[in-house]
Amino acid sequence: MQQQQISYITQQEYLELERQSETKNEYWNGEIYAMAGASKRHTLIAANVIASLHSQLKGRPCSVHTGDLRVKVSPTGLYTYPDVVVMCDNPQYDDRVQDTVSNPTVVVEILSKSTESYDRGVKFEHYRTLESLTDYLLVSQDSASIELRTRQPDGRWLLSIYQGLDSVVPISSIDCELQLAEVYERIEWPNEDAARGWLRFVKEPGEAYLT
Repeated sequence: MQQQQISYITQQEYLELERQSETKNEYWNGEIYAMAGASKRHTLIAANVIASLHSQLKGRPCSVHTGDLRVKVSPTGLYTYPDVVVMCDNPQYDDRVQDTVSNPTVVVEILSKSTESYDRGVKFEHYRTLESLTDYLLVSQDSASIELRTRQPDGRWLLSIYQGLDSVVPISSIDCELQLAEVYERIEWPNEDAARGWLRFVKEPGEAYLT
């Protein structure tokens, strides 16, 4: 994400601007941050997750939503757009327009090179302040791997990592599961290690990155 050169604005001013914007932007602490567009690989994985959860939630109180649903993290003031959101309670809206919710049950983010550190670190620190949130999933684009963070009864978060196309991620709070073979359907892997959920570090001048 890139910070736009805008002076301090209020939450209401952000919402008014966002509702007229053709692109999606995050907001926090009086500043707007432009969100980068998603790759074909990114959108395909997100669509697979949504399709899987939608089929499992049919006829049940919970519903799954795309990355167009804006979420407000009320305790910290962050406004953002998770890649996938599951809502289970009556939606708590930020205002009368009813296009911003503040009580997601499950949040899924598809990792990318530019957002991976943010999604694992600062963004999770925001999300975990939501009392409604029970599960936070990080789905890799670079290998068949999903990280599941689950809120425990004592408030701590348990990290579980599932690797390989034969793996299944249980999301007990909504009585669903994600089969990695379905999440990564139609995804082509550069090598066998990636399909197993393993990552290789490749050196480039001045940096190390994952493939």
